[in-house]
Amino acid sequence: MKKVLAVVFAATMFAGNVFAQKIVLEGSTTVLPIAQRAAEEYMDANSKADLTVRGGGSGVGINSLIAGTCDIAMSSRAIRDTEIQNADAKGRKTKAFVVAMDGIAVIVNNSNSVSSLSKKQIADIYTGKVTNWSEVGGKNEKIVVVSRDSASGTFESFSELALNKQKVIGSALMQASNQAISTTVSKTPGAIGYVGIGYISGSIKAVSIDGIMPSAETVLTGKYPYSRPLFMYTNGEPKGQVKDFMDFVLSKDGQRIVSEEGFVALQ
Repeated sequence: MKKVLAVVFAATMFAGNVFAQKIVLEGSTTVLPIAQRAAEEYMDANSKADLTVRGGGSGVGINSLIAGTCDIAMSSRAIRDTEIQNADAKGRKTKAFVVAMDGIAVIVNNSNSVSSLSKKQIADIYTGKVTNWSEVGGKNEKIVVVSRDSASGTFESFSELALNKQKVIGSALMQASNQAISTTVSKTPGAIGYVGIGYISGSIKAVSIDGIMPSAETVLTGKYPYSRPLFMYTNGEPKGQVKDFMDFVLSKDGQRIVSEEGFVALQ
């Protein structure tokens, strides 16, 4: 009970004395669980706050911010130059906030005996050069490649970090969210996918990359090769309750939420 009261009191430091304002957050499904928890705690501490959080992918969130249909865009990639140009054309100046760090975990079905892959093997699997698990130390079983769709910031980050922007094999099963990838891999023997570190669970198995597992330590030190920042974007310098909420996300309690959701806190 004391812990709950302490959390509410800390959140109230940011949520107190602000006017009622409807705030919409939209975008990355990687950032989604962080935003949902933060919004819940923020609204618990401020009865006047009205926050709506929805996914759709990083590109969707950024385009919505540019169009003025959301207040905060969640993104697992940096904004593109073309998106900045589009924002400028509409009189909007996007401002980036790094809210957490993440490691893109490569996952396989729990029945898979493979526990480690090299960066080259990952690239060869996702570009179709390697199609059977026996080619990378596993059993004689077809590899089922599972990937995020092109609206996803995770897709773009993985393409840059793991594939050097090579095209994913055409037969890949394209999924709309981290959870969809996790579910597909968990139910499909021979499947391989990738998710944000916060989506690692007992239903799937994360493999090491060149002997390095995704963890808070390896992500913060940069040892894990598929490490990246997670963002929230606002329309210019945030004001009013948008600023108050962003201050909460970046506060000690906001970063506690980041850690509790399985991602890597900034502090």
